[in-house]
Amino acid sequence: MGIAFALAMDAFSVALATGLSLPRLTGRHLFRLGWHFGLFQALMPILGWYAGRLVHSWIERYAHWVAFLLLVGVGLHMIREAFHGDDETESPRDPTRGWSLVMLSVATSIDALAVGLSLSALGVAIWQPALVIGLVAGILTVAGMLLGRRVGQIWDKLEILGGIVLLLIGLRILIEHS
Repeated sequence: MGIAFALAMDAFSVALATGLSLPRLTGRHLFRLGWHFGLFQALMPILGWYAGRLVHSWIERYAHWVAFLLLVGVGLHMIREAFHGDDETESPRDPTRGWSLVMLSVATSIDALAVGLSLSALGVAIWQPALVIGLVAGILTVAGMLLGRRVGQIWDKLEILGGIVLLLIGLRILIEHS
């Protein structure tokens, strides 16, 4: 659950911005963004896991280091993005349609690919984590859109929390395997 919430922070942040930017928020907006973000967040760790299975025999001896480095890298990236922000979510077009939707879905789920690779390196089965990651991302996406619509402005540094969670999980993995 910790990894799922950490990964969903990008989706939540984009959903907040989307909820703020849309002149009118409909059920279709909520469904499209929630479904796509959840789906991509579930599929990316599966892709990363299978990629990890392909190289597992080469990195088995160093799997805990690979998992640690990937999680720390993703966590630090999330923290850096939180401080520098990103303007790619602000678009005059409806971000819940067309290529904007696909690009945002990929962009918010790319971190999950690295997590899938880490889980593969640790020998963890992928289906349950992928399902949880996808469901949490979908739910937090819808919640973020609704909150963005209602609140108007909210603390935009939630990615810091997600990054710190990934750093701590990576550190725990390194300590347990040392």
